[in-house]
Amino acid sequence: MTGGFGGTEAGSQDDFTRSVELTPDSARSAAFAHDFARSVAFTHDFTRRKAGRTVEVPGGFAVLNDRYPGSYDDNKLVIWSGDDPGAALKAADQVLAGYAHRLVNVDDDRLGRAYAPAFEAAGYTHETNLVMVFRGAFPHDAAPVEHLDLPALLPTLRAGWRETLPEATDDVIDQLARRMEERLRGADTVGFRGVRTEDGELAARADIYRNGAVTQIEDLYTGDRHRGRGHARTLMRALLAEAAGSELVFLLADADDWPKDFYERLGFEPVGHTHSFLRA
Repeated sequence: MTGGFGGTEAGSQDDFTRSVELTPDSARSAAFAHDFARSVAFTHDFTRRKAGRTVEVPGGFAVLNDRYPGSYDDNKLVIWSGDDPGAALKAADQVLAGYAHRLVNVDDDRLGRAYAPAFEAAGYTHETNLVMVFRGAFPHDAAPVEHLDLPALLPTLRAGWRETLPEATDDVIDQLARRMEERLRGADTVGFRGVRTEDGELAARADIYRNGAVTQIEDLYTGDRHRGRGHARTLMRALLAEAAGSELVFLLADADDWPKDFYERLGFEPVGHTHSFLRA
Protein backbone atom coordinates (compact mmCIF):
# COMPACT_ATOMS: atom_id res chain seq x y z
CA MET A 1 0.00 0.00 0.00
CA THR A 2 10.61 5.52 -0.78
CA GLY A 3 9.92 8.76 0.31
CA GLY A 4 7.16 10.53 2.00
CA PHE A 5 6.23 8.10 4.77
CA GLY A 6 6.25 9.82 8.12
CA GLY A 7 4.81 10.05 11.56
CA THR A 8 4.48 6.36 12.46
CA GLU A 9 6.30 3.88 14.63
CA ALA A 10 9.85 3.45 13.35
CA GLY A 11 10.52 0.38 11.28
CA SER A 12 6.97 -0.52 10.22
CA GLN A 13 7.60 0.15 6.53
CA ASP A 14 11.10 -1.34 6.48
CA ASP A 15 9.97 -4.47 8.30
CA PHE A 16 7.20 -5.04 5.79
CA THR A 17 9.39 -4.32 2.77
CA ARG A 18 12.00 -6.82 3.95
CA SER A 19 9.28 -9.50 4.25
CA VAL A 20 8.60 -9.38 0.48
CA GLU A 21 10.80 -11.78 -1.46
CA LEU A 22 12.08 -10.21 -4.66
CA THR A 23 12.80 -12.62 -7.50
CA PRO A 24 16.09 -11.67 -9.18
CA ASP A 25 15.44 -13.91 -12.23
CA SER A 26 12.64 -11.62 -13.42
CA ALA A 27 12.82 -7.85 -13.69
CA ARG A 28 9.04 -7.77 -14.11
CA SER A 29 8.30 -9.74 -10.95
CA ALA A 30 10.91 -7.70 -9.07
CA ALA A 31 9.17 -4.49 -10.13
CA PHE A 32 5.81 -5.94 -9.11
CA ALA A 33 7.14 -6.95 -5.69
CA HIS A 34 8.72 -3.53 -5.17
CA ASP A 35 5.54 -1.68 -6.09
CA PHE A 36 3.43 -4.03 -4.00
CA ALA A 37 5.65 -3.50 -0.93
CA ARG A 38 5.68 0.25 -1.43
CA SER A 39 1.90 0.41 -1.85
CA VAL A 40 1.11 -1.71 1.19
CA ALA A 41 3.63 0.20 3.30
CA PHE A 42 1.70 3.35 2.35
CA THR A 43 -1.56 1.80 3.56
CA HIS A 44 0.09 0.72 6.82
CA ASP A 45 1.33 4.25 7.40
CA PHE A 46 -2.09 5.70 6.56
CA THR A 47 -3.85 3.26 8.89
CA ARG A 48 -1.55 4.08 11.80
CA ARG A 49 -1.72 7.84 11.30
CA LYS A 50 -5.52 8.00 11.31
CA ALA A 51 -5.97 5.52 14.18
CA GLY A 52 -7.43 6.52 17.50
CA ARG A 53 -4.81 4.26 19.08
CA THR A 54 -2.56 1.39 18.02
CA VAL A 55 -1.63 -1.89 19.69
CA GLU A 56 1.27 -4.07 18.62
CA VAL A 57 0.28 -7.71 17.95
CA PRO A 58 2.29 -10.72 16.75
CA GLY A 59 3.21 -10.14 13.12
CA GLY A 60 1.73 -6.66 12.87
CA PHE A 61 -0.46 -4.15 14.69
CA ALA A 62 -4.05 -3.35 15.55
CA VAL A 63 -5.89 -0.05 15.30
CA LEU A 64 -8.80 0.99 17.50
CA ASN A 65 -11.09 4.00 17.58
CA ASP A 66 -13.67 4.22 20.33
CA ARG A 67 -15.46 7.06 18.53
CA TYR A 68 -16.50 4.65 15.78
CA PRO A 69 -16.90 1.16 17.29
CA GLY A 70 -19.12 0.07 14.41
CA SER A 71 -16.45 0.83 11.80
CA TYR A 72 -14.57 -2.29 10.77
CA ASP A 73 -11.82 -0.29 9.06
CA ASP A 74 -11.09 1.73 12.20
CA ASN A 75 -11.01 -1.32 14.50
CA LYS A 76 -8.98 -4.16 13.03
CA LEU A 77 -5.72 -6.10 12.94
CA VAL A 78 -3.12 -5.72 10.19
CA ILE A 79 -0.68 -8.64 9.86
CA TRP A 80 2.06 -9.48 7.37
CA SER A 81 4.33 -12.00 9.10
CA GLY A 82 4.17 -15.08 11.31
CA ASP A 83 3.41 -18.77 10.85
CA ASP A 84 0.71 -19.40 13.45
CA PRO A 85 -2.86 -18.54 12.50
CA GLY A 86 -3.91 -19.47 16.02
CA ALA A 87 -1.85 -16.58 17.39
CA ALA A 88 -3.58 -14.18 15.00
CA LEU A 89 -7.03 -15.50 15.95
CA LYS A 90 -6.21 -15.16 19.65
CA ALA A 91 -4.92 -11.62 19.16
CA ALA A 92 -8.10 -10.65 17.30
CA ASP A 93 -10.28 -11.96 20.13
CA GLN A 94 -8.18 -10.19 22.76
CA VAL A 95 -7.72 -6.81 21.08
CA LEU A 96 -11.25 -6.58 19.64
CA ALA A 97 -12.98 -7.89 22.77
CA GLY A 98 -16.09 -5.81 23.31
CA TYR A 99 -16.53 -5.05 19.61
CA ALA A 100 -19.26 -6.74 17.57
CA HIS A 101 -16.85 -7.80 14.81
CA ARG A 102 -13.43 -9.25 14.12
CA LEU A 103 -11.46 -8.02 11.09
CA VAL A 104 -7.95 -9.18 10.25
CA ASN A 105 -6.14 -7.90 7.18
CA VAL A 106 -3.26 -10.13 6.08
CA ASP A 107 -1.05 -8.16 3.72
CA ASP A 108 1.02 -11.05 2.41
CA ASP A 109 -0.39 -13.40 -0.23
CA ARG A 110 1.38 -16.56 0.92
CA LEU A 111 0.44 -15.95 4.53
CA GLY A 112 -3.15 -15.11 3.68
CA ARG A 113 -3.63 -18.32 1.73
CA ALA A 114 -1.96 -20.31 4.50
CA TYR A 115 -4.16 -18.75 7.19
CA ALA A 116 -7.43 -19.15 5.27
CA PRO A 117 -8.41 -22.67 6.48
CA ALA A 118 -7.98 -21.79 10.17
CA PHE A 119 -9.85 -18.51 9.86
CA GLU A 120 -12.69 -20.04 7.87
CA ALA A 121 -12.99 -22.85 10.44
CA ALA A 122 -13.31 -20.14 13.11
CA GLY A 123 -16.28 -18.59 11.30
CA TYR A 124 -14.54 -15.86 9.33
CA THR A 125 -15.40 -14.98 5.73
CA HIS A 126 -12.43 -14.58 3.39
CA GLU A 127 -11.96 -11.85 0.78
CA THR A 128 -8.99 -11.53 -1.58
CA ASN A 129 -7.99 -8.06 -2.71
CA LEU A 130 -5.76 -6.76 -5.48
CA VAL A 131 -3.15 -4.06 -5.21
CA MET A 132 -3.32 -2.36 -8.62
CA VAL A 133 -0.67 0.08 -9.88
CA PHE A 134 -1.19 2.62 -12.66
CA ARG A 135 0.94 1.83 -15.72
CA GLY A 136 -0.77 4.08 -18.27
CA ALA A 137 -0.25 7.63 -19.48
CA PHE A 138 -1.59 10.36 -17.23
CA PRO A 139 -4.45 12.22 -18.95
CA HIS A 140 -3.95 15.88 -19.87
CA ASP A 141 -7.50 16.60 -20.98
CA ALA A 142 -9.49 15.49 -17.91
CA ALA A 143 -12.66 17.40 -17.14
CA PRO A 144 -12.60 19.38 -13.89
CA VAL A 145 -14.28 17.82 -10.86
CA GLU A 146 -15.42 19.24 -7.56
CA HIS A 147 -13.21 19.44 -4.47
CA LEU A 148 -15.52 18.36 -1.66
CA ASP A 149 -15.45 19.17 2.04
CA LEU A 150 -16.90 16.99 4.78
CA PRO A 151 -20.16 18.93 5.23
CA ALA A 152 -20.89 18.43 1.54
CA LEU A 153 -19.98 14.75 1.72
CA LEU A 154 -21.88 13.66 4.82
CA PRO A 155 -25.42 13.54 3.36
CA THR A 156 -24.21 11.51 0.38
CA LEU A 157 -22.19 9.20 2.62
CA ARG A 158 -25.21 8.55 4.83
CA ALA A 159 -27.40 7.86 1.80
CA GLY A 160 -24.80 5.52 0.28
CA TRP A 161 -24.37 3.52 3.47
CA ARG A 162 -28.15 3.31 3.92
CA GLU A 163 -28.37 1.95 0.37
CA THR A 164 -25.64 -0.61 1.12
CA LEU A 165 -26.80 -1.52 4.67
CA PRO A 166 -30.60 -1.15 4.76
CA GLU A 167 -30.88 -3.00 8.10
CA ALA A 168 -28.25 -0.95 9.96
CA THR A 169 -29.24 1.37 12.79
CA ASP A 170 -29.08 5.13 12.30
CA ASP A 171 -26.20 5.28 14.78
CA VAL A 172 -24.11 2.84 12.74
CA ILE A 173 -24.88 4.72 9.51
CA ASP A 174 -23.82 7.99 11.15
CA GLN A 175 -20.58 6.43 12.42
CA LEU A 176 -19.73 5.08 8.97
CA ALA A 177 -20.29 8.50 7.44
CA ARG A 178 -18.48 10.55 10.09
CA ARG A 179 -15.41 8.30 10.23
CA MET A 180 -14.24 10.16 7.12
CA GLU A 181 -13.02 12.84 9.53
CA GLU A 182 -10.28 10.46 10.67
CA ARG A 183 -8.91 10.08 7.14
CA LEU A 184 -7.76 13.69 7.13
CA ARG A 185 -4.89 12.62 9.41
CA GLY A 186 -3.86 9.64 7.30
CA ALA A 187 -1.57 11.29 4.74
CA ASP A 188 0.23 14.55 4.08
CA THR A 189 -2.40 15.41 1.46
CA VAL A 190 -5.96 14.07 1.67
CA GLY A 191 -8.64 15.15 -0.78
CA PHE A 192 -12.26 14.27 -1.52
CA ARG A 193 -13.42 14.67 -5.11
CA GLY A 194 -16.80 14.37 -6.77
CA VAL A 195 -18.83 14.61 -9.97
CA ARG A 196 -22.35 16.02 -9.96
CA THR A 197 -25.30 15.54 -12.27
CA GLU A 198 -26.77 18.45 -14.18
CA ASP A 199 -29.28 19.04 -11.38
CA GLY A 200 -26.51 19.22 -8.77
CA GLU A 201 -26.76 15.78 -7.20
CA LEU A 202 -23.45 14.15 -6.27
CA ALA A 203 -23.24 11.15 -8.62
CA ALA A 204 -19.75 9.80 -7.92
CA ARG A 205 -17.08 10.45 -5.32
CA ALA A 206 -13.59 9.21 -4.38
CA ASP A 207 -10.64 9.97 -2.10
CA ILE A 208 -7.07 10.81 -3.09
CA TYR A 209 -4.17 10.50 -0.62
CA ARG A 210 -0.58 11.57 -1.23
CA ASN A 211 2.69 11.24 0.65
CA GLY A 212 5.71 12.46 -1.26
CA ALA A 213 5.94 10.57 -4.55
CA VAL A 214 3.20 8.02 -3.77
CA THR A 215 -0.52 8.52 -4.40
CA GLN A 216 -3.44 6.28 -3.51
CA ILE A 217 -6.91 6.55 -5.05
CA GLU A 218 -9.49 5.06 -2.71
CA ASP A 219 -13.18 4.55 -2.05
CA LEU A 220 -14.56 5.25 -5.53
CA TYR A 221 -18.34 5.10 -5.24
CA THR A 222 -21.18 5.75 -7.69
CA GLY A 223 -24.79 5.67 -6.53
CA ASP A 224 -26.93 2.92 -8.03
CA ARG A 225 -29.14 5.22 -10.08
CA HIS A 226 -26.13 7.07 -11.52
CA ARG A 227 -24.20 4.06 -12.79
CA GLY A 228 -23.53 3.44 -16.46
CA ARG A 229 -23.39 7.16 -17.32
CA GLY A 230 -19.63 7.74 -17.32
CA HIS A 231 -19.41 9.54 -13.97
CA ALA A 232 -16.82 7.14 -12.50
CA ARG A 233 -14.62 7.36 -15.61
CA THR A 234 -14.77 11.17 -15.55
CA LEU A 235 -13.79 11.18 -11.88
CA MET A 236 -10.98 8.65 -12.27
CA ARG A 237 -9.45 10.54 -15.19
CA ALA A 238 -9.47 13.71 -13.09
CA LEU A 239 -7.84 11.91 -10.16
CA LEU A 240 -5.14 10.48 -12.42
CA ALA A 241 -4.47 13.94 -13.85
CA GLU A 242 -4.14 15.22 -10.27
CA ALA A 243 -1.72 12.39 -9.48
CA ALA A 244 0.51 13.14 -12.49
CA GLY A 245 4.13 13.39 -11.42
CA SER A 246 3.82 10.70 -8.75
CA GLU A 247 6.31 7.86 -8.97
CA LEU A 248 3.63 5.40 -7.87
CA VAL A 249 -0.16 5.57 -8.12
CA PHE A 250 -2.16 2.65 -6.76
CA LEU A 251 -5.55 1.51 -5.57
CA LEU A 252 -7.09 -1.53 -3.90
CA ALA A 253 -9.81 -3.62 -5.54
CA ASP A 254 -11.82 -6.73 -4.74
CA ALA A 255 -10.26 -9.59 -6.70
CA ASP A 256 -13.68 -11.14 -7.36
CA ASP A 257 -15.69 -8.06 -8.38
CA TRP A 258 -16.10 -6.25 -11.69
CA PRO A 259 -14.52 -2.86 -10.80
CA LYS A 260 -11.06 -4.40 -11.18
CA ASP A 261 -11.78 -4.79 -14.90
CA PHE A 262 -12.81 -1.13 -15.12
CA TYR A 263 -9.53 -0.13 -13.46
CA GLU A 264 -7.54 -2.29 -15.86
CA ARG A 265 -9.16 -0.53 -18.81
CA LEU A 266 -8.00 2.77 -17.30
CA GLY A 267 -4.38 1.53 -17.18
CA PHE A 268 -4.04 -0.14 -13.76
CA GLU A 269 -2.28 -3.48 -13.44
CA PRO A 270 -2.45 -5.98 -10.53
CA VAL A 271 0.89 -6.38 -8.74
CA GLY A 272 -0.11 -8.54 -5.75
CA HIS A 273 -2.81 -9.86 -3.45
CA THR A 274 -3.81 -9.13 0.13
CA HIS A 275 -6.42 -10.93 2.22
CA SER A 276 -9.17 -9.89 4.63
CA PHE A 277 -10.87 -12.12 7.18
CA LEU A 278 -14.10 -10.90 8.77
CA ARG A 279 -16.39 -12.30 11.43
CA ALA A 280 -19.40 -10.09 12.12
